[in-house]
Amino acid sequence: MNKAVSRSTFLRLAGAAALLLTETLAHSAENEITSEMILADPEAPTAGNPDGDLTIVDFFDYNCPFCKDAAVHLERLVKADGKIKLVYKDWPVLTPTSIVGAKLALGARYQDKYLAAHHALMSVPGYGISQQQMIDAVHKSGVDMNRLDADIKANDAAITGLLKRNLAIADAVGFQGTPGFLVGPYKVNQALTYEGFQRVAADARARQAGQKAG
Repeated sequence: MNKAVSRSTFLRLAGAAALLLTETLAHSAENEITSEMILADPEAPTAGNPDGDLTIVDFFDYNCPFCKDAAVHLERLVKADGKIKLVYKDWPVLTPTSIVGAKLALGARYQDKYLAAHHALMSVPGYGISQQQMIDAVHKSGVDMNRLDADIKANDAAITGLLKRNLAIADAVGFQGTPGFLVGPYKVNQALTYEGFQRVAADARARQAGQKAG
């Protein structure tokens, strides 16, 4: 299997950061952020129970070590709980290669391999991950790299649009850095342990139940 990403795709990924961030500022100023955009964007990848009684939205960056630590505990809770819907919001804000990673993962969604690519990228330790390290990780996850190259080119507008929405949402919510989580009605702007996620999930469910009862 060829693991190379074409030069045109390489240049487009590497040069995307400034344009994406600049255009997002205009997008967030001109467009209202709705709960539908946050919880039910049809382009946003999801995991867990799609009909769960609690939704957790995860804002992360593939260059964020704290995101990677928290992800292990969050994924474990989602699996053990069985009633949580997890929404992934790729939020590439730390380095230019963060956008590379986000586009590689979101491009893999078109061959139903987003989670494979996502978990592979989250398993690369540390900060300042190079573009080649990201490409290698996605390749090893079983993604067809030739198809990925083609899908990123064909769906560049959709992928970029999703990332702009994610950036605008994070700005509107008021996250100060990665990671960020929306757990039901609660905003959490720090990494949590498994027990921490358990507690905030329980608190969110209790508050939701109280709101329904009221």
